[in-house]
Formats: sequence, structure tokens, C-alpha cells
Amino acid sequence: MLFQRVKPLDQILATAEKKSLKRQLGALQLTMMGVGAIIGTGIFVLTAEAGQKAGPGMMVAFVIAAVVCALAALAYAELASMIPVAGSAYTYTYGVLGESMAWVVGWALVLEYAIAAGTVAVGWSGYMNGFLQHTNLFGLVQEGALALPESLRAGPYAGGSFNLLAFLISLVITVLLVVGTSKSAKVNAVLVAIKIVALTAFIVIAVPATKSANFHPFLPNGWGSPLGGIGVLGAAASIFFAYVGFDAVSTAAEETTNPNRNIPIGLIGSLAVCTIFYLLVGYGAVGSVGVQPMMGPGGVAFHPGSPEMALACKGSEALVCSKEPLAHVIRLLGFERIGTWIGAAAVVALPSVILVMIYGQTRIFFTMSRDGLLPAGLARLHPKFHTPHVLTIITGIAVSLFAAMFPVGLLADITNSGTLFAFMMVSIAVMVLRVREPGRHRPFRTPLVWVICPLALLGCLMLFLNLGLITLKLFFGWAIIGIVVYLAYGRRKSHLANGTEAA
Repeated sequence: MLFQRVKPLDQILATAEKKSLKRQLGALQLTMMGVGAIIGTGIFVLTAEAGQKAGPGMMVAFVIAAVVCALAALAYAELASMIPVAGSAYTYTYGVLGESMAWVVGWALVLEYAIAAGTVAVGWSGYMNGFLQHTNLFGLVQEGALALPESLRAGPYAGGSFNLLAFLISLVITVLLVVGTSKSAKVNAVLVAIKIVALTAFIVIAVPATKSANFHPFLPNGWGSPLGGIGVLGAAASIFFAYVGFDAVSTAAEETTNPNRNIPIGLIGSLAVCTIFYLLVGYGAVGSVGVQPMMGPGGVAFHPGSPEMALACKGSEALVCSKEPLAHVIRLLGFERIGTWIGAAAVVALPSVILVMIYGQTRIFFTMSRDGLLPAGLARLHPKFHTPHVLTIITGIAVSLFAAMFPVGLLADITNSGTLFAFMMVSIAVMVLRVREPGRHRPFRTPLVWVICPLALLGCLMLFLNLGLITLKLFFGWAIIGIVVYLAYGRRKSHLANGTEAA
């Protein structure tokens, strides 16, 4: 299976030129895209989940996740600068490990991008519902009058019936992406600025209010164990979601001016900016109001997203129960209006993450279709907007329905399983390519490659195994379905195998 039907890197670049996307994104836009993808549901919403798994130890979880992600980023930067075409880890794997592994990676990336987009949409709806409950629109209406019925605030697995707002925001983002990449990138830059202002305001208020007593006990659930999904490592595996958006930058390589220079800048720059913010926000949240898990019988913490956790959180003001944790912290500190404004900032800004995730998914499918592994009709470009509108519409509808039905807590871990698998394959691909083609030009070279890449591989594997047994079962079930689809269609229709080219 490994090294079968390896697509030569020169052929990948030549194919991309024959049916290419317009190059229009620069280093600043890529960095803003990366920050837009990274700063989102992970810090605005999953802070509560990390707190439930690790308590104050979530601070260590942020550091572990950041280190693993930084290692993976260095591997990504080398391949993205060498192979500046759409497709991300799928394309890199195709050119190094072969078609079969590339398909598995592309299929796994559905978990990273499409499901992640749905996850963020659900996170956004939590803030939007909180904003509607706490605002009076400058005295124009009674506070709470704008709130939706409880049945429309969440999906059936989270105590509701249909998450209406998550459904609608996904459709709006889909329309924006059909209209055009350049327009959506400009909107994204404005939304990123709003997010940074909101997080800065949180840091300014929460960090000075920290108390040492709130950091004890520091590790209420310990370090955790493989397949358990709880403890510091379980929190790190979940909070990894807060960092993974950086690789969406690499999916835009084919639409980037001077990609050999700008892709590494966008990848590493966005990750550095976000890591600083995360550590300050995490410290402020833990130290100002305290973060301790909700415990069940026998002193065992409930798993986030479970019905037992939802029941235990009924009527609770605990941070780990909040669907808008950052706004909740500020309100608990006595800044009701500022808390509402931070919630409003999340409402305005989180759609940028949905935008980048749906964007990334469509570009991966676009590349798979161009390779013959998916029907060619899916890769059609809109005659006016020059975007892959068919793929964008199909992906957007799927994301909107998905967001309407499922809760945040479970979805983030499922997303991470696909992401971590892709990162492991990229780390392997870098090492294989260093041996197979040592003389190929590398505009960006991973430093200490035989140290960095093995550490990235082991780090991703460690977090992968700490996602929990249910998540791993879902991942392997999804992988089996993908292999069946590949054997039934992609293996026969592959342009590489048949000696054909995309139309």
C-alpha cells in the first residue's frame, strides 16, 4: 500500500498549472488567514472542555499542544514551500507515500475541515445564544426577549432539537465562499482584528484578577492515560483543536503569490502569534475565577459532551459548564457589559474560522477531483467567480446540517483524530523525501529534521491515543468507509493509474 502509485512532484506541479486557481494571496493575507483559522472555537469555547478534563492543569495542556503543533508546523512548512499547490497533506502524501495513503489522508482531512467547520458553527451559536439572552439592544428591548426557544439552541444530543443558528451561519459562509476567495479573505482580515481586540480585552481584565488559590489542586484528574480522554494529556489532545488551523494556510498554496516565501511566513507567523495569546488567556481564565472539573461518582470527572455532564451542569455557574466561557469569566468578575461585548466579538469573529475550514475542505476535494479520485464534475469553476462552486455548495450544505445536530464537546475530538493522523503522515513524508530526493530545492528546510520530524510523529501519536476510545473507534470506522470508496471508484478512475490528465 505504501509507495504504490507515487505521483512525481514535478507532475503534481505541472497538473496544477493546467487547471489552476488564481494566485492572489500574499504573506499578510496568509498570516491573517492562519490566525483566523487558529483563534476561534478552541480558545473561545474549548477552554471549558479543557478545564473539565484537566482543571488548572489545562495550562500545561496548552503548552503540550503548542509544542506538538510547532513541530508539525516545521514539517508542513518544508513541504508547502516545495509543493505550492492546493491539497495540503493529501497532495504531499500523494507525491511521497503514494496514492492509497494519499486517499486515506484526504479522507481523514474531512474530519479536520468539514467536521471542524461544523464544530465552530456550534461554538458560534453558543456565543450568539448567550448574546441574545444578555442584550437589550441599548434599551430597545427587554433583556432576554431576543432569546431563541431552548429547543432551537442546540442539537438533539445536547438537550435541544435543532441548532438553528449553527445551521444558518454555515449557509451564509458558504455563499460568501462561492462569491470569491479574494472577497472572503478581505472580510476575514477584519474579523481577525475583532478577535484579537476581544482577547486583548479579556487578558487586560482577567490576568490582574488572578489569585494563587485558584490554581489548587493543579492536577485534579492527573496526567491521564491512553484511551481515557481525561487528564492533562486528554485536555492537550482536545485543545490541539485550538492550534490546528495553521495548516489551512498550506491549502491556499496554489492561490498564493510567491508561495516559496509566503507559505512558511504564514504558517509559522500565525502559530507564534496565537500561542502567545492562548497562554495569556488560559492563565487569566484559570487564575481569575478558578477552573475545577465536575466530578461524578467515585471522584471521576464527567466526560465533556456527555449526557451526564449536561445533567450535572443544569443551573451551574461553573466555568466548565459554560458555552461561552470567556464572556462568562468576565461577567463573573463583575464586568457584565464588557462580557457581553466579548461575546458579541466572538459572534462577529468566529465565522472567519468556519470560512477557512470550509475553504480548506473544498480545495482538498478540488485537488482529489483533479487527480481523478473523485468525479471531475466536482472541480468545475464558476464562470464568473472562478471558485469551485459545486464543491463549495455540497460541502457547505453538509456542514450546516452537521452543525445543526451535534454538540461541540464530542466534535472537537473527532476533528483532532483526522488532523493528528494527517500530521503524522506529513512528518513521515518529509523524512522519506529527504532520503529519496536530497538534492531537490527546498525554499524552507525543516531544521534538525531527524530530530524535529520524529518528535512531531511521536507527539501527534501521543495525543492521538489520548483522544479517548470512542473517538478512535469513530476514526477507524470512517477510515474503513473511505477505503471502500477508494477501491470502488478512485482506484479505477485515477488519472495517474490510467495515464490520463484532468480535463
